[in-house]
Amino acid sequence: MKSKKKETLSWVLYDFGNSAFATTIMAAVLPTFYYDVAAKGLGDSVAASYWGYSQSIAVLIVAIMAPILGAISDYSAAKKKFLRFFAYMGIIASILLAFVGEGDYLFASVLLIIGTIGFSGGNVFYDAFLPEIADEQDIDKVSTSGFAWGYIGGGVLLAINILMILKHDWFGLPNATAASQAAFVTVGIWWFIFSIPLFRNIREEKKIAVKRDRSYIAIGFSRVGHTFKDIKQYKQLLIFLLAFWMYNDGISTIIKMATIYGKDIGIDTNSLIIALLITQFVGIPCTFFFGYLARKITAKRALLIALYVYLGIVVLGYFMSSALHFYLLAICVGLVQGGAQSLSRSIYGRMVPKNKHAEFFGFYGISSKFAAIVGPFVFALVGQLTGSSRLGIFSLVFFFIGGIILLKFVNIEKGMAEAQAHSDPASATKVTTQ
Repeated sequence: MKSKKKETLSWVLYDFGNSAFATTIMAAVLPTFYYDVAAKGLGDSVAASYWGYSQSIAVLIVAIMAPILGAISDYSAAKKKFLRFFAYMGIIASILLAFVGEGDYLFASVLLIIGTIGFSGGNVFYDAFLPEIADEQDIDKVSTSGFAWGYIGGGVLLAINILMILKHDWFGLPNATAASQAAFVTVGIWWFIFSIPLFRNIREEKKIAVKRDRSYIAIGFSRVGHTFKDIKQYKQLLIFLLAFWMYNDGISTIIKMATIYGKDIGIDTNSLIIALLITQFVGIPCTFFFGYLARKITAKRALLIALYVYLGIVVLGYFMSSALHFYLLAICVGLVQGGAQSLSRSIYGRMVPKNKHAEFFGFYGISSKFAAIVGPFVFALVGQLTGSSRLGIFSLVFFFIGGIILLKFVNIEKGMAEAQAHSDPASATKVTTQ
C-alpha cells in the first residue's frame, strides 16, 4: 500500500501550481494587460465594463457546469481523466494569451472564459480527491494545507512575474508588454509542472458502476433542486445563505475587478500588480488571526468585523486617487479576505445536518457561483451607463450592506439546534426546551 504522505504532497502541489492562474491571470497581470493592450482603442470605462462582462460570462458557464461535473464526479470512476482535461484546457488558454495583441479584446475575453472554465472545472474533480487521499482525522489539516500552499504558490509566481515586468531587460524581453505575454506562458508551464505529481502518484478508488436511467445533466440539476427544497427547512441556515450570497458577491467582485478599476482611475500597472502581491502575502497570517479572533469573540462577530472593513474598502475605493491609496486598500483586503471566506465556511458548516455535509456543501459551492455572476455584471453595467467606474465600484456598497443586515438576523445556536433536530429527531424535544 502506497504511503498517503506521497499522495497528499502530490495533491497539495496541484493547488500550489494552479493558483498561479488565480493570481497572475484572474487578479493581477491580465486585467492591466487587457486594459492597456487588448482593449486599446476602447473608451476607458468601456474597457473596464467589458472585463466585468467577461468575468460574469465565465462564472455563469462555470455555475451551469458545476452540478453536471459534480454528478460525473460522484457516478464515474474517471475523476483523474476529467481533471486532466480541464487542467490542460486552463494551461493551454494561459499560454495562448501570449498571442493577444493590441485591440484583441474579444480574443482575450474568450481565452479568459476558457481558462476560467478549465481552472474551476478542474477544481471540482481536484476537491473530490480529498476524501480519498486523506484519512478522516487528517482531512481538515490536508484541506488547509492545500489552501495555504495555494496562496504561497500563486504568490511566488506572481512575484517572479512582477520582476519580469518591472525588470524586463534582465530577462531579455524588449518591454513590459512582452514581459506580460511571457508571464502568461509561465502560468501554463507552472501549472503543468506542479500537476505532474498528482497525475503520476494518485490512484483513483475503484467504484462499482452505478446504473443511470438519466443523463448527468438531469441528475446534476435534479440534485440541486432537491437540495434547495430540503434546505428551506433550516430557517437560520437559509438566512445565512442569503447573507452569504450578498456579501460574497461583493468580495468576489473586488477580487476580480480591483486591478482593472485601479487602471481605469489612472494608477500605473506596476503599482497595481505589486499591491496584489501585498494582498496575497498579508492574507496568509491574517486568515489564521481571524480563526483566533473567532474563538475569542464568536465567529459571527469576527465575520461582521471583516464585512465592515470591506464596506470601508468600497467607500474609500470610490475616493481613491493614488498608488499609495491602492497599497493601503490592498493591505486592508489582505487583512480580511481569507478570514471572511474561512469563517463563512465554518459558520455554514455548524448549521449543516451531520448526514447532509456533502449535499449541502455542494449546494454552497454551486449557489455561490451563481450569486457571483451579479456583482461583476452590476459593476460593468453601472460603469458603462454612467461612464464612471468609480460609481461601478461604489455600487458594491449595497451587496455588503444587504449581507450585513441579513447576517445580523442569523442565530447560529438556533441553526445548530435545527440541524441537530433534523439529523437526530429524538433530540427535537430537547431543542424546543432550550
